[in-house]
Amino acid sequence: MTDSTVSPDLPADTRLGRTALRVDDLEAMIDFYRTVVGLELFDRRADGATLGVDNTPLLELDRDSDAPPRERNQAGLFHNAFLVPSRTALGAALERVQDHWRLDGASDHRVSEALYLSDPEGNGIEIYRDRPRDQWPRTADGGVEMPTLPLDLDDVASASDGAPVAPEGTTLGHVHLEVTSIAETRRFYVETLGFDVQMDVGSALFVSAGGYHHHFGLNAWNGRSAPAGGRGLAWVEIVVPGGDALDRFRERLEGAEIDASDVDPGDPDNGQSAIHVVDPNGIPLRVRVDPSC
Repeated sequence: MTDSTVSPDLPADTRLGRTALRVDDLEAMIDFYRTVVGLELFDRRADGATLGVDNTPLLELDRDSDAPPRERNQAGLFHNAFLVPSRTALGAALERVQDHWRLDGASDHRVSEALYLSDPEGNGIEIYRDRPRDQWPRTADGGVEMPTLPLDLDDVASASDGAPVAPEGTTLGHVHLEVTSIAETRRFYVETLGFDVQMDVGSALFVSAGGYHHHFGLNAWNGRSAPAGGRGLAWVEIVVPGGDALDRFRERLEGAEIDASDVDPGDPDNGQSAIHVVDPNGIPLRVRVDPSC
């Protein structure tokens, strides 16, 4: 059974903001995310870069050539998922992938249509577009059904406008993680943070705020047994609407006796309210107040 009741402690407009990757070859990664994914380079530093769409940062790249590759048994990133606002934009993304890179897979999940690929350092990526919410298949208890069906790539490509960049309205729609324990991960994301379960298939859990099909995918498909570390995912950002929502996050973490701290003042979030917490799989999360609130 799923529990899709919206938690009063997690506002419906909670969303994801940015994701950060710890990388080795910064130049190659910048080029890939600009040319293939279609992100704009906002800031280039000696040790990192910020990319996004329409003045909205979506991806931080942090150079750390001393970081070892992620071990096969470690938890971490399954994919970062960039949500584009239309099928036209998805078609253009498909053209960029076919022209400049390689596609790993594609699926129709009925709630969405998705393209799958990996960046030059092996980090998984999904580029997808949502179907209208009133078309999402629902279970009797209010959860969602997300099957994996074939996607007609020729039909998707035919919708393209040939745009070389991701359009306004592109966001970080969700992040899918590989975890060491579904039970522990559920306790953290659902019982402590307050996300709602939208689909539970035993070996994977999909949770969200506000009835979205998922903001986090959490799977144990590959038997990861060690905490996250090394290159790859550095952190994921959760954005909440206002300081009261951030205070409730703090209270829930304190109630569960989970350590949380303020984000380092030297971070790009300097001047904005944000906290840092590590999930049971060793994956860092940042919870930040939406600057527009």
